[in-house]
Amino acid sequence: MFVTTAGRTNENMTAKARAIAFELKVDFVPRKKRSVSAIQEIVKDDCLVVGKDRLELFPLGASEPFFFHPNSAMFRIKRLMKGESDPLIDAAKLQEGMSFLDCSLGLGSDSIVASFVIGESGSVIGIEARPELAFLVKTGLKSWDSGLEAMDKAMDKIKALQGYSLDFLKAQEDNSVDCVYFDPMFDESILESDGIRGLTRFAVYDGLSQEVIEHAYRVASKRVVLKDHFRSSRFDDFGFEVFRRKTAKFHFGVIEKE
Repeated sequence: MFVTTAGRTNENMTAKARAIAFELKVDFVPRKKRSVSAIQEIVKDDCLVVGKDRLELFPLGASEPFFFHPNSAMFRIKRLMKGESDPLIDAAKLQEGMSFLDCSLGLGSDSIVASFVIGESGSVIGIEARPELAFLVKTGLKSWDSGLEAMDKAMDKIKALQGYSLDFLKAQEDNSVDCVYFDPMFDESILESDGIRGLTRFAVYDGLSQEVIEHAYRVASKRVVLKDHFRSSRFDDFGFEVFRRKTAKFHFGVIEKE
């Protein structure tokens, strides 16, 4: 990947783009009034464009950029505010003050909803393997204006980290997080919403392993939660109790700690 500025730039934007390139340990390429596609024809790589209001990620060969947005979190939080239920919150039994570890952060929509529910006294950590995606989401969580103060606070308090979930879990103490969460649907071709489809190029296809689940179980003090396709064998493979939902393409599985 390389970093450049928006078409209309200034010294501050250029300095910001250079700083981001340095942080991500990638090249900065001056825009020089060229289109992103024209630069990519030369550089042959994905491009992160630093604009005035947001960052845009242009996968090589893509016609449209990808940028941070809270995806489904907005309408899910509005439903919760009306007193309606949310399947993740029900499966994870999240309550105010709990801690939540999202091992497949993606765009962070599940973490945003979790953060909203657990409130100021709770904590949410999200792990994302791809550096460019982790940076994009980390920045977006701090800067996105949803128009809902409670949602903005929920996004701002999420701690987005770059790394591999197994490495992170190995470094954690026993029973140190209330709920550990996995959403391997992030790396499946069944993802259908426009907001998520752009992520497929950046997904890390490691999947789940017995070692990951064992460490998650060790770290969790209350439960481990898995979101997966309704046909997935992973619920049985790893011993999850499944909460099946009629007509839904995905279910939630839970391993409770005794």
